[in-house]
Amino acid sequence: MGINELYELWLEKADRDPDLREELRSVAGNEAEINDRFWKTLNFGTGGLRGVIGAGTNRMNVYTVSQATQGLADYLNAKFDAPSVAIAHDSRIKSDVFARAAASVLAANGIKVHMYSRLAPTPMLSYAVRKLGCSSGIVVTASHNPSKYNGYKCYNVNGYQMTDDEAAELTGIIQKVDMFDGVKTTDFDAAVENGMIDFACDGLFEDFYADELSTRIEPEIAAKAGLKILYTPLNGTGNIPVREILRRCGHGNVRVIASQEQPDGTFPTCPFPNPEIQQVFEEGIRMTAEFPADIIIASDPDADRIGIAVKHDGEYRLMSGNEVGCMLTDYLLSRRKANGTLPAHPVVVKTIVTTELVTAIADSYGAETVSLLTGFKYIGEFITEKEKQGRKDDYVLGFEESYGYFAGTFLREKDAVNAAMLIAEMAAYRKSLGEDLYAYMQSLYKKFGMYRNTLLNFQFEGEDGMKKMAAIMASLRAATPKEVAGLKVLRVGDCKTQTVTDCAAGTVESTGLPVSDVILLFLENDCKVVVRPSGTEPKLKAYLTANAPDAESAEKLTAEMTADVKRILGIEG
Repeated sequence: MGINELYELWLEKADRDPDLREELRSVAGNEAEINDRFWKTLNFGTGGLRGVIGAGTNRMNVYTVSQATQGLADYLNAKFDAPSVAIAHDSRIKSDVFARAAASVLAANGIKVHMYSRLAPTPMLSYAVRKLGCSSGIVVTASHNPSKYNGYKCYNVNGYQMTDDEAAELTGIIQKVDMFDGVKTTDFDAAVENGMIDFACDGLFEDFYADELSTRIEPEIAAKAGLKILYTPLNGTGNIPVREILRRCGHGNVRVIASQEQPDGTFPTCPFPNPEIQQVFEEGIRMTAEFPADIIIASDPDADRIGIAVKHDGEYRLMSGNEVGCMLTDYLLSRRKANGTLPAHPVVVKTIVTTELVTAIADSYGAETVSLLTGFKYIGEFITEKEKQGRKDDYVLGFEESYGYFAGTFLREKDAVNAAMLIAEMAAYRKSLGEDLYAYMQSLYKKFGMYRNTLLNFQFEGEDGMKKMAAIMASLRAATPKEVAGLKVLRVGDCKTQTVTDCAAGTVESTGLPVSDVILLFLENDCKVVVRPSGTEPKLKAYLTANAPDAESAEKLTAEMTADVKRILGIEG
């Protein structure tokens, strides 16, 4: 069916949400706008759906959500005798609408649904799947994307996002579902009345808090240190659980940034609600004039990521995801060793794009470091395998450079509630020693080496953008550079072919990782470049690691590597 035929079909049939027809009429005759909405069906990637909210096959709406959910229902009914699904949603535009639509489709297919009736963080969806023994889980969120986006992530029976094989199988089933005529649905309120949909998830909050508190290392330190904390949920789901966990830990001096406190999917003071960026902290820094906080903590809208700004010498300094992960690694290993709770074979888990500084820190405590593909589901899978072996307690911490951390084993997702609790505890502990977290990080650099980690994001919107990203990756494979910024490329890893090639010897080994569109360039002096298309955004990402004797040399090398990577990828500016 052609694009214009699809457009006319949607005008005729898209009646479940009046906003859709109004939008379609508004672009009548605009070929570019119509093409952008219908040139493809929104891709169900390894993490699920994510896209701009609106009308069309390439948008997030009740039809694309219902099609995906019908596919999930068919998938679950073929694999389980009596499947059940947990559902959560964030504060984004239409998140509640999409969550109800998904629940209605599942109920119509005879699948029991357990929902949160109120906003709940993504980690609490993972928690619900495991706690209630569900076959799968759905969370409606677009994480830290701008307000025009929404998304839909599927979790498996273990409580982590579907594996690549599971997602591929589900994608094949979804593609067979007709978006209008192939979806079963029922009235939401009627399904609640007949018991196919319930709100059992609401009863999990107390258990969740108890499990979170069980991962504390120094439970008495909060009340003693008097740490001043500013917190922002960025108008998302973290407001109640993060504040509650900090209160239960004994942090009595916590204030919330009022303009970002209440749920609001338009993110009025922060159009890019991503705790990786400076703008997120501007409202909080203004508040420090009246409340001189030791630390500002920000969780993203679905509260699975967290970022911090730390007061040092009168200024607030942003700490990167790599830096926070390294500090948590050192803090957890050192304090658990001191209090006798460190396991005999401790393991820290990171992703392939995360700093190698963490490996040096872990080595100093006799801990193993495991590197996995980008995506916390791989860390969740690792915890599950350890659990099957009866060794889940070996796991100390898992983290991604993209501001995701988790130090427990009671769920299988990065968790801003857990991270906020442990970061605040760590800051309180360092304050009791007369040191802030910025100074703590500098001491780690001094001890283990100056690593500078930089993420380059290159935006590629629309159909042409997707083609350009694919062409860049193909060119990089066809003509792999022999050096970057004067540093020799020693080894080349290609996760698509699952190979690592030694450039000098010509020998080839396995990556030991699943298939993924990722290229790794291992350079001299423990430097590294990793290039991959984002799985959730229209971006090509390049991760640079520069290792040098001091900060000035590391910054200079980073600038040289940045310029050369742009040249190699053929990207101007």
